[in-house]
Amino acid sequence: MDEQNPYRSPDALVAEVSGNDLAERGTRLGAAVIDGLMMIALILPMMFLGGYFSAAMTAAENGEQVGFGTTLMWALIGFIAFAVVQYVPLNANGQTWGKKFLGIKIVDLAGAKPSIESLLGKRYLPWHAGVNIPFIGPLMGLANVLMIFRGDRRCGHDLIAGTRVVKAN
Repeated sequence: MDEQNPYRSPDALVAEVSGNDLAERGTRLGAAVIDGLMMIALILPMMFLGGYFSAAMTAAENGEQVGFGTTLMWALIGFIAFAVVQYVPLNANGQTWGKKFLGIKIVDLAGAKPSIESLLGKRYLPWHAGVNIPFIGPLMGLANVLMIFRGDRRCGHDLIAGTRVVKAN
C-alpha cells in the first residue's frame, strides 16, 4: 500500500522564471512610448473636437482648473479608446501593438497568456484610473513605473494583475 507522505514536495509543475526570459527595461519603455504615441494621435483630435481644450483655456483664463468630472470623463474616454485599439493584440497574444512591434508579451506568473478581462480589468484599468486622482495620481504613476528596477522587473500594474513581461519567442 502506497502511503501519502505529508512531507514530500508537491507534484505540481512549477514554471521556471529566468532573468533571460524577462523583457529588457528599455524594450518595455520603447513599447510604452509606441503605445503612448498611438494613443496621443487618437485622443488629441477627439479632445479638440470634444471641446476639452476650449474648456481648459476658459478655466485657465479664470485662474481655475478643469473640473474633476471633466477629467474623469476624458479618462474614461481614453481608457475605452485604449481598450478598442489594443483589444485585438491583447486578446490574441497578450501584447499591445508596441509590445508586438518590439517582440515582447505579457504573461501570468505561470507563463500563460492572461485573459483579456484580466489584462484590461486588473492590469490597465487601475493604472488608468489611479493617475487621474489629483495630486496623488502622478506620484502613483511614477512609483508604478519606477518599480521596474526591482529584480523581477515587475511594475505596480504587474503586481496587481499577477503578470510579467517576457520576450516573445
